[in-house]
Formats: sequence, C-alpha cells, structure tokens
Amino acid sequence: MNLIKESQNLIEEGIASALEGRGLPELYGPVSYTFSLGGKRIRPVLLLLSAAMAGASAEKALPAGLAVEFFHNFTLLHDDIMDDAPLRRGKMSVYRKYNANTAILSGDALMIMAYEQLAKCEESKLPVLLKRFNRSAIEVCEGQQLDINFETRTHVSIDEYLEMIRLKTSVLMGFSMFAGAYLASGDEDLAEGYYRVGEEMGVAFQIQDDYLDSFGDPAVFGKRIGGDILMNKKTYLLLKALETPDTATYEEIEKWLGMENPEPEEKIENLKALFMTSGAADDAIRMRKRYYESATRKLKELGGEEEAFKALQTLSAQLLLRES
Repeated sequence: MNLIKESQNLIEEGIASALEGRGLPELYGPVSYTFSLGGKRIRPVLLLLSAAMAGASAEKALPAGLAVEFFHNFTLLHDDIMDDAPLRRGKMSVYRKYNANTAILSGDALMIMAYEQLAKCEESKLPVLLKRFNRSAIEVCEGQQLDINFETRTHVSIDEYLEMIRLKTSVLMGFSMFAGAYLASGDEDLAEGYYRVGEEMGVAFQIQDDYLDSFGDPAVFGKRIGGDILMNKKTYLLLKALETPDTATYEEIEKWLGMENPEPEEKIENLKALFMTSGAADDAIRMRKRYYESATRKLKELGGEEEAFKALQTLSAQLLLRES
C-alpha cells in the first residue's frame, strides 16, 4: 500500500475514533454525515507526508492532521450556507439536508474539535503550532470575507484575487505542510520551506477549482457547474476574461454580469463561451501549471525521506490534474 493511501486510512480511522461515543445525534449526526461524503483528505495527507519526509512517523503527526481536517470541514459547513450551495461532493450539503442553524452549530463543534486534536500534539511544540494555526485560521476567514466583498465590487485585479485565494485556500495547505515538518524536526526555518510549498500548491489548487466550476463534469466535480458564474464571483477566469482587449467581448461579459434575473443556464453557457474565446480558460491552465511547477521545484530543494518525497510529488500532480 502506498503512503498516500496509508495516510488516508489513518485519517479515516482517526475521524471515526474522534466521533465514537459522542451523544447528541442532532449535533454530531451532521458532523458524521459531512465526513461520510468522502473527500481526499488533502490537507491532513499533506501534513502526514510532510512529517514523514522530515523524519517523523504518521502517528506522531496524526492529531495535527485531524485538527486541520476538522477545521477545513467547519469552514465547508459555513461556506455552503454563505454560498447557498445545494451540493457538496455530489450530495446534499448539510444545511440543505438539515437546516442552516444545524449546519452552523455542527460547524462550531468541528472548530472546537480541531483544537481538541491540536492539544494532543507534543507539548513542547504546541506554542509554535497554536500560533501558526490561529494565524492561518483567521486568514482563512479574511480570505472568505474578501471573496464575499469581491462579489459586489466592480473592479478586482488579478493580484487582489491571488491574495484572496492565498488567504482563503493556500494558507491552510501551507500550515498543513509546516505543521508536519515542524512536528518532525522542531526546525521552524525548515518548516517555513514546507509552508511555501503548500502555499503555492494551494494557489494551483484553487485556480483548478475555479476552472472546474465552469468546465468540470458535474457528475465528477460533485457540485453544480457554473455556481461561481451565477454569483458573479471574481474567479481567475472572469478577471482574466475582463482583461480582453476586444471591446465587443468585454461588453458582452459586462452585459451578463449586470443582467437582472437572467436564465441561469443561458448565463452559464454564454460566459463559459466568453471564457474560451477571450483566452481566459487557456490562461487559467497556464497559471495553474506555473504555480504547480514552482511548488514542485521548492519541494525537491527541501530534500528528505525519499518515499515520502515521491508521495508528495504524486499527490501534487493529482491536485493539478484532478477533475473533482
């Protein structure tokens, strides 16, 4: 069995153990449902593999991995309410299956469970881990707020967008790799190198997510295609398309953005076509590849345990080529 699968199995066992014996099915039932939806457990796997590459056992790093996964799923429960998203990984989102209040409270419980797990890490390393975890957690909230702000702003630059996704998506992947390396080595400078790898992986991951929201297969992607388009979200695709020098294309994009109550499928299909003709779709693929290659190069420079390094390379490639 390869290290990625071993890590995923260990995380699933850890999730089951953390939920075992908890009462109040009204509170923890939605939490169990959330984890039953599946997912690749990307962030905790990055953490465990980073720990292995830096010389520690997966078991030593598992509580931190669970903390990251619990925090990440807390954000998803709340994000789905904010985005009015009916689906998560192809199934009903928690707030649609239950209700918004249940999703909020179950999300809050997950956040606290994240700290329960983090507190199990090696005591001497907790001050650094807590400081970095808290910084990453508040940055995720800042990124989410920027994402919401951008929905009603007329002009957003590509640089502003990249900073938003760095906060919303990348910092948690960066923390995952930082925590794994720090738990293994106790070396903050080394862990910073891992953080930068995770951060760049996160940018590539989010650009791919933007791309799949428009051009993915809904049966594989697990969410409605075009959800970002309907909300006028400032994705990389939209912002790049708005840079087009072609006046007619620009005006057509603006027309759809400003239209009140358009037919949803018509808006989605027309803007997807404009993303293609403006070159934004191809440019998103190039930008995603650029960040991926930079992360891969930095990872190679870190050195470390060979099998874990190869597993991290494989995982980063899977993130780049993913369809879901």
